[in-house]
Amino acid sequence: MEGGNAGVAVSGPDACLQCSHELVGRGGCSTPQTQKDSLLFQRPRTLAYAPLSVVMASSLAAFHSAAGHLPRPRRQKGGAAHARAFSFLCLLHLPPEPPPRRRFRRVAAETTECDASRSRTSQFATGGADGTTGDGGGRTRGGAGVDVAAVAAALRDARTADDVERLVSGFLDGGGGGLLPLQVYTTVIRGLGKEGRLDAAFAVVEHLRRRRVGLNQFVYNCLLGAVKSCGEFGRAESVLADMEAEGISPNIVTFNTLMSMYVQQGKVDDVFRVYAEVEGRELVPTAATYSTVMSAYKKSGDAFGAIEFLVMLREKYKKGELVGNRDDWEREFAKFEKLTVRVCHMSMRQSLVGGQNPVGEVLKVLLAMDEAGVRPERRDYERLVWACTGEEHYTIGKELYQRIRDHGDGEISLSVCNHLIWLMGKAKKWWAALEIYEDLLDKGPKPNNLSYELIMSHFNILLNAAKRRGIWRWGVRLLNKMQEKGLKPGSKEWNAVLLACSRASEASAAVDIFKKMIEDGLKPDVVSYGALLSALEKGKLYDEALRVWEHMCKVGVEPNLYAYTILVSIYIGKGNHDMVDAVLRNMLSKQIEPTVVTFNAIISACVRNNMGGTAFEWFHRMKMRSIEPNEITYQMLIEALVQDGKPRLAYEMYMRACSQGLELPVKSYDTVMEACKSYGSLIDLTTLGPRPSKRVEPIRVENDHFLSFSQMKDLPSSTHHFVGTGMYGFFRYRMAR
Repeated sequence: MEGGNAGVAVSGPDACLQCSHELVGRGGCSTPQTQKDSLLFQRPRTLAYAPLSVVMASSLAAFHSAAGHLPRPRRQKGGAAHARAFSFLCLLHLPPEPPPRRRFRRVAAETTECDASRSRTSQFATGGADGTTGDGGGRTRGGAGVDVAAVAAALRDARTADDVERLVSGFLDGGGGGLLPLQVYTTVIRGLGKEGRLDAAFAVVEHLRRRRVGLNQFVYNCLLGAVKSCGEFGRAESVLADMEAEGISPNIVTFNTLMSMYVQQGKVDDVFRVYAEVEGRELVPTAATYSTVMSAYKKSGDAFGAIEFLVMLREKYKKGELVGNRDDWEREFAKFEKLTVRVCHMSMRQSLVGGQNPVGEVLKVLLAMDEAGVRPERRDYERLVWACTGEEHYTIGKELYQRIRDHGDGEISLSVCNHLIWLMGKAKKWWAALEIYEDLLDKGPKPNNLSYELIMSHFNILLNAAKRRGIWRWGVRLLNKMQEKGLKPGSKEWNAVLLACSRASEASAAVDIFKKMIEDGLKPDVVSYGALLSALEKGKLYDEALRVWEHMCKVGVEPNLYAYTILVSIYIGKGNHDMVDAVLRNMLSKQIEPTVVTFNAIISACVRNNMGGTAFEWFHRMKMRSIEPNEITYQMLIEALVQDGKPRLAYEMYMRACSQGLELPVKSYDTVMEACKSYGSLIDLTTLGPRPSKRVEPIRVENDHFLSFSQMKDLPSSTHHFVGTGMYGFFRYRMAR
């Protein structure tokens, strides 16, 4: 072979199946066996845009890799061919065909002119052995140039073998009667498949069969690849049936293509069935075979199956059962491990999104990966952290965080840390969130404004819990903890602790915290003064409370409705009813209307000071101002009337409340019942009705405003709730397993 024909492999009865070189006499192929074996790991390149010499070399690589372990097929007749056809067609669930050879289904189409077809623009690049394009730039045959791109463009609209015969004749020497090199046809077949011209590809194969060209595995594998590229998977049946009819046994490339088509269709079970057929035929799988099987595991989301398959491949590699270069397999195993990580990541993500037991399922996959030696990278863990969004995912979040910290140099994305701080707060694991924030301070990365806001919000939740429960000592410890971690408590945080002292009636503690707040450089607001006044009023330190009021007005802090409410409670406690009226008039002069909370505070102060008659008087004054009483009003009023020895009036107030649709607590019912019995009142107690079911009684709070602005539900009653939220849940799970 000379000139333009240099580098063109021979295809025929006298060509080597492994390298397509011409046989040298009876001594066999001249290519060294080591060079043939190295072809097993060569990757086929895209052929449509390369010169023909490069196209043919890369096109034959797939055929070389498969043919190295298969004998050259011979045509068989009668029962033997029919038996082999039945075995292979079982892969497609098809009935066996009779021995006579099947031909391709011909599709009628309009005939196009050769010159018009050759002039069309196509995606096929024009190139030849000499690297030129255009006229004479293609591969030469018999001294004449063959433009592969032009051939492909001309055959794009071919529908039958006759169309191919007529269109190809223009590229032959003498105008017809011959054939182009077989490699040109195979390149055109694959290119037509990429363009979606599957009918033309089938017509080319039918043309070769008519001309009695020795069709081989490579031709049919190219046609099967064209079927895969077009996505018309149903036509693969006819290709496989014709292979068996021609007596051509499928090789590993055929099975790889078939499995790849099943993966694209989502038929995972069929992929495993074909792989079992490969092992049953004792074919030598390639890296593409194993990669396709791994893709099937990814399609099904079977993380454990992918891990077991990877372990099996490693065992085969250690035993020397994988044929090929060791370095090549090392690179392939790196790809397999990455693919296994992706399969596991997808499986864990699906469990987090819609699993029945997401925590258990994800932890089992992580444990299986550890046992198999599959080590994801940091970014794989971080992507999984972002999938943790539910309250029940905090255990997974903590485990992934610990793995990232233990991985390599311990670097972690700040955004991931912020997400974990948010997640821990959502799951009410505030101490765990604080641990992550402490790691940011000690190990990095440096926290940003979002980190600060998130951790401050968690502290505020804890402080609000302390405020509602009246656990002022816990609130003080939280403030100290914030200052230790470089967090500066603001007025909101200090006010929460002051309100906790007010809730617990701890006047001395409230005074100390108020002083520390000022020493910390913060200016008390009306909420701060109101909480302090409430604590002093509950401690019956009325004179000290009045001095605080004077100081508040002196520094320019304008009192609001609820501050005035506390002030009237102070004067009620002192027994100075004239000042109570003066305070109410002062409120009206500043256009501050008293509410039911104001009168509830006055009536409650009367109850604490055993002034039942005064409480009933203020109840009438409230009605005169058209202020509707609520449950707390009637509850306090009934208690005040019983203290004053007026059970009948207490009975009437209870019945009035019930007639208005208010639900008084069991305590009020019992108070009226016991008072009527004790005083011997002639009242039909059956009119009270059945005893109400036990329920939570309304909270009697004079300065209800200072607690209402941050009501939180389901908050812990003690610090015991936060115990045991460390970073070792996964290790406890492993021991239990």
